[in-house]
Amino acid sequence: MNKPTVAIVGRPNVGKSTIFNRIVGERISIVEDTPGVTRDRIYGTGEWLSHEFHIIDTGGIEIGDAPFLEEIRLQAEIAIEEADVIIFIVNSREGVTSADEEVAKILFRSKKPVVLAVNKVDNPEMRADIYDFYALGFNEPFPISGSHGLGLGDLLDEVVNHFPESKEENEEEDVIKFSLIGRPNVGKSSIVNALLGEERVIVSDIAGTTRDAIDSTYEFDEQKYTIIDTAGMRKKGKVYENTEKYSVLRALKAIDRSDVVLVVLNGEEGIQEQDKKIAGYAHEAGRAVIIVVNKWDAVEKDEKTMKEFEEKIRAHFLFLDYAPIVFVSAKTKKRLTNLFPAIKMASENHEMRVQSSVLNDVIADAIAMNPTPSDKGRKLKIFYVTQVGIKPPTFVVFVNDPEIMHFSYERFLQNRIREAFGFEGTPIHIITRQRK
Repeated sequence: MNKPTVAIVGRPNVGKSTIFNRIVGERISIVEDTPGVTRDRIYGTGEWLSHEFHIIDTGGIEIGDAPFLEEIRLQAEIAIEEADVIIFIVNSREGVTSADEEVAKILFRSKKPVVLAVNKVDNPEMRADIYDFYALGFNEPFPISGSHGLGLGDLLDEVVNHFPESKEENEEEDVIKFSLIGRPNVGKSSIVNALLGEERVIVSDIAGTTRDAIDSTYEFDEQKYTIIDTAGMRKKGKVYENTEKYSVLRALKAIDRSDVVLVVLNGEEGIQEQDKKIAGYAHEAGRAVIIVVNKWDAVEKDEKTMKEFEEKIRAHFLFLDYAPIVFVSAKTKKRLTNLFPAIKMASENHEMRVQSSVLNDVIADAIAMNPTPSDKGRKLKIFYVTQVGIKPPTFVVFVNDPEIMHFSYERFLQNRIREAFGFEGTPIHIITRQRK
């Protein structure tokens, strides 16, 4: 299901990054008391009242000749275009400025719901300062303090009220949805076109030609698939054409809707650092993952080349040790049909359920092979293990003291579960709880 998107917008130095960090719960965005320091949007996921949403921290909008301001304004406009709800941040200590009025004009043109937040209201006596902001023409302003976390609950209550109603996706249950993610020019669109046998997605040698996620349907061996193509993701910090700035968000939305994610690598260029970051999005989202090496036809090879490339992938993508690797060529269509059995297997494993009695027999055998660890004279006791969820398969291990469960032993149990039941292509989540 698609998560709503919230954009935090405002001129420089009103505290957008601080508020973003509060909502996301991590210190992701750079916070510095210099106007224009946030030069690119940062993406995160927030949750309020059981609603999950994407959130974008934009650079400030200002009309003037200062460095980066035109680019920041364009980024904010792109974020506005992507958002379902906009949080417009102003600074209570500076009052209504001409730059705030310019921002308000841009927001009125967006026709999107706007929630006005007056930041830096650090104590109740300062609440009288917010009424001047009614002049901006929006509804009641919300007094908040990003640095102290005050008023954010009321603000988020209002934001959630403006979320579009979630629509139940009327899709057939037996359809497997998969997306292709990766750096620009690794050949995602070429793979889609080769699979579909038609020029459904524009293909070009210019990196980043695909602008939007596009859905296509396909049937292979009596199994129906929905293919979601995404715009390529680029490294932060480099200046690219503005329409590519939100490709990461588009990819995140595609991942949300997918059962299986194909991480596409360029066999000709080899593995790059950005490939690992992109793959991390799918892994962290708990999706089934397949690593696809494209352009294999362009690689000079002998009988050892494929094995050596696989070893490099395993060394670089340690967190994806469960993901199968498929070598293909979109250009020659070689091995493309190998993708569908791998996708189907990964999807089935992603929603596999294991019988509790069999699962506990496997865990008992694992403990007999490798006894539980001890810490400060206390030995870990595992009482019971049960599967509590799918997509991804999630297991709860009931123990006497969760603090004694060392990461390495949890990893050992995970490996034993994989050996017993397979789960190729899907991550496994293990939660340790104290038995009450």
